Amino acid sequence: MAVRFHKADVSFRVPQSTAIKSFLRQQFSITTSKTLDLDCIFCSDEYLLNVNRTFLQHDYYTDIITFPLDETEKKTVAEIYISIDRVKENATTEKVTFENELQRVIFHGVLHLCGFKDKTKAQSQLMREMEDQWLAEFTKFVA
Repeated sequence: MAVRFHKADVSFRVPQSTAIKSFLRQQFSITTSKTLDLDCIFCSDEYLLNVNRTFLQHDYYTDIITFPLDETEKKTVAEIYISIDRVKENATTEKVTFENELQRVIFHGVLHLCGFKDKTKAQSQLMREMEDQWLAEFTKFVA
């Protein structure tokens, strides 16, 4: 069970990376009873726009794309692509710290892997509640 952080075309270091990796493994296991093999790739807006166009045929900027690659009864293998540019802009718009918004986006991607969706208003509300719950639990986790 591993969570790995990579940089595509940005110079970037994830704050509290070791704690976030441990927390993600724990939360995923608690939520799904599975292990998680995850690569998080941090990139620019342009890089993620290209991924969005190439793989999803979407022509717009986004903060995150989650790709489940393989799933069994015991394990999920996935990749998450996160635009650092979008996270910075979202943090400013939402009036939160960059670190808080980054954690929210990472947790959002893993919640998708846990089975949570955000296509409808009700699903989006539940997703936001789960993000808030994980943010609160992460604060306790690192305390």
